[in-house]
Amino acid sequence: MRTVIQILLFIVAVVLAYMIYQSIQRPIDFQKAQKARYDVTIEKLKDIRKAQLAFKDVYGRYTGSWDTLIDFVKYDSVRNVRKIGELTDSMIEEGISEKKAIQMGLLIRDTIKESVLESLFGKGYNADQLKYVPIPDTQAEFHLGATVITTGSGIKVPVFEAKAHNNIILNDLDRQLVINMNDQSRTNEKYPGLKVGSLTEAINNAGNWE
Repeated sequence: MRTVIQILLFIVAVVLAYMIYQSIQRPIDFQKAQKARYDVTIEKLKDIRKAQLAFKDVYGRYTGSWDTLIDFVKYDSVRNVRKIGELTDSMIEEGISEKKAIQMGLLIRDTIKESVLESLFGKGYNADQLKYVPIPDTQAEFHLGATVITTGSGIKVPVFEAKAHNNIILNDLDRQLVINMNDQSRTNEKYPGLKVGSLTEAINNAGNWE
C-alpha cells in the first residue's frame, strides 16, 4: 500500500513540476515568437512607408490601393539629383555660391530618373510581396488606406495607414496569450497589432512601435 501511495505522490509531484515549468516557459516561448514575428512585420511596414513616401513625392498624395502602389514600385521612376563636387572653403571665401560654381563647371548637379524599385529596394526585391504580412502559412494582406485630413488650423494633410492585427501576426501562437495582449492594448487605447501612419491624425507617418 505504501508503495502505491509513494508512486501516486511521485506522479503528482511530476505533474505539478511540469505545470509550474509550463506556467513559466509558456510566456517566455510566446515572447520569443512574438518578437521574431514583430521584427519581420515592422521591416515590411517600413518598406511600405518608403514606397508611400516616394509615391507622394511623385504624385503629391498617398494611395490606398495595393495595385497602384505595387505597380508604382515595379514600373515607375523617381527623380534624383546626381551631385558631383562640393563647395570648398576657398570657394566660399571667394564669394562663389553653389549656383555660380555650377555655372563655372566646378560642380555638377544633374537630375536623373531612376527606377523606383532599384532606387528604394534593389533590383532583386519582390514588390509583389509588399502587401502580405510576412507570417508563415498565411496570405493575409496588410490593411492599406489613404485620405486627406484637415488639421485644427485648416491645413489639408495627405495621410496613409498600413496595419496588421495581432490575430494575424500572431496566428497559431498561444491563443489565450494573444487575447491577453489584445486586451492590454485596448485598455491602453492602443491598436492591438502593428501599424504605420494614421487615417485620423497627422503623426508624420510614424509606426506605433517607434
